[in-house]
Amino acid sequence: MNAVVLSVLLMLILSLCRINVVFALIISAIFGGLIGGLPLIETISVFKSGLGGGAPIALDYAMLGAFAVAISRSGVTDLLAAKIIKLIGNKSESSVVMVKALLFSALLLAAISSQNIVPVHIAFIPILIPALLGVINKFKLDRRAVACVLTFGLTATYMLLPYGFGQVFLIELLLKNLTANGLEITASQIPFVMAIPVSGMLLGLLFALFVTYRKPRSYVQSTATSQTADNPATYKPHFIIAALIAMVSALTVQTLSNSIVAGSIVGLIIFAIGGVFKASETQDIFTNGVKMMGTIGFIMISAAGFAQVMKATGDIETLVNGFSSLIGDNKLLAAVVMLVIGLLITMGIGSSFSTIPIIAAIYVPLCLSFGFSVLATAALVGTAAALGDAGSPASDSTLGPTSGLNADGQHDHIWDTVVPTFLHYNIPLIVFGTAAAMIL
Repeated sequence: MNAVVLSVLLMLILSLCRINVVFALIISAIFGGLIGGLPLIETISVFKSGLGGGAPIALDYAMLGAFAVAISRSGVTDLLAAKIIKLIGNKSESSVVMVKALLFSALLLAAISSQNIVPVHIAFIPILIPALLGVINKFKLDRRAVACVLTFGLTATYMLLPYGFGQVFLIELLLKNLTANGLEITASQIPFVMAIPVSGMLLGLLFALFVTYRKPRSYVQSTATSQTADNPATYKPHFIIAALIAMVSALTVQTLSNSIVAGSIVGLIIFAIGGVFKASETQDIFTNGVKMMGTIGFIMISAAGFAQVMKATGDIETLVNGFSSLIGDNKLLAAVVMLVIGLLITMGIGSSFSTIPIIAAIYVPLCLSFGFSVLATAALVGTAAALGDAGSPASDSTLGPTSGLNADGQHDHIWDTVVPTFLHYNIPLIVFGTAAAMIL
């Protein structure tokens, strides 16, 4: 049996049994290494050597957390939450449809903006969402639907729009790795190629909102959430101005330097100059940022170690080559199998960004050997890399929504975020990714 398949399945089973994701990744990595023929000591050594690959990501998240804490102190998120609460809080409980439309639209716009306009990624979620839980509870909105909205905004956006994190995914990773492996394609063609699988995700989102999670779901209204809903925090106008300048500056610096850390530092400096916090409070700012995003950082570090063990076993290439020998000349079956393998790899690694170099190196020559066009090859590689990001227990696109929705302990990461996003996004991605491969 293939070590990659078995270790990913074990990781998913452990996660579904509510074992901590970090523990699940470590256990699955050791199991996969042993199945793949690596001695125990070597498996642990390889896992430890891979942890360094996740360190830059963890630092990015720590800085994003600090930046998010500064944004929170400025009152921007309080202002946004207050506007949303004012907009929908005075609706009667019979106006659930209007409340859903307004809330989901606002959250979708916030999630999209976090990827392309104000690139704080998931850092806005644990600040904004807890302030809205009172409204969500009052109108008995299903938090699984909220999780689907947030994950769609976090993933579909970078898959389609080449700005912010989309610039990193589409241009600096996908395009670079496609051309590095001999595929002649331009930057302008990539968003066009990815539009087809993203449209499948859109249908999945609509199905989740209007069918699967349409019915009301009751939650216990805690004192904290009810007070937040009834008494949103106050804010100072000059702090809001400082926050807007800081966010624009952070976005500009991040875009020019391709560094989240650099953008966050510039933003924090502007926050300090604007009086949002004192220079002597930077320790508290960073500490609180780490508290907010630290768990996600540790999961991403562990996922990097897991990925390193999977690479060391050599079973990723074996998995692909084994399936290709069984497929023969059936292009339709080849497309489906490549996407399913991409799903397994990405769910194990937990990051579509980290998966692209692995997928591209194997899939580009394989796709060309099956006679897929340049655009079809790009669609398969891009979709295979993105598959699993929505639906992986170790993905920031699922960890982020859980961090906000579980603020009062009533939202389970696996069953209320991972399973819903897996069903509503990964299945449509396989279907529409296959369609893109066949028609392009």
